[in-house]
Amino acid sequence: MSGAGVRVRTARADDGAVLAEALAFAAAWRPGTTPLPTAEVLADPSLARYVEGWPRPGDLGFVAVDGHGAPVGAAWWRFLSPEAPGFGFVAADVPELAIGVRPAWRGRGVGTSLLAALLAAADDHGLARVSLSVEPDNPARRLYERFGFERFDPAVPQGALTLVRDRHLAGGPRCAGRGR
Repeated sequence: MSGAGVRVRTARADDGAVLAEALAFAAAWRPGTTPLPTAEVLADPSLARYVEGWPRPGDLGFVAVDGHGAPVGAAWWRFLSPEAPGFGFVAADVPELAIGVRPAWRGRGVGTSLLAALLAAADDHGLARVSLSVEPDNPARRLYERFGFERFDPAVPQGALTLVRDRHLAGGPRCAGRGR
């Protein structure tokens, strides 16, 4: 899979720093926001839980690289526990997705390619549901909704939203060539 002149490859055991950088990009999604240095991401337990010890059993991800092989984004899932949940935690048996794209590469199909690869892998692994967290005004929310993600708890009035994709209800991704 590729888009915007990038190639998407499976994340490797030595990609922990790439994922930490992508997490910093995800956290700094607002235009003009400077991403945290990777060391600060890893020093924050609420962020580090998404990448520390990469890969753990059950982890899977993809990295988008440019024509020179330099990473421009990544998407991955990790199973988290109720004792150390992520921002979009639903249940211990539902992996939470994280996705981040280098600011200069946003809006060019990189996130779509990464998400399509990750959700195809989720389907291949027989995962019924996956979750993520997104702020209501983040433009990426539209991407997630195109892929069948819906609000997990519509009663939550403010703050970040937890979205869930149930493959039995969503019918799989509805764009990026896997069409509905």
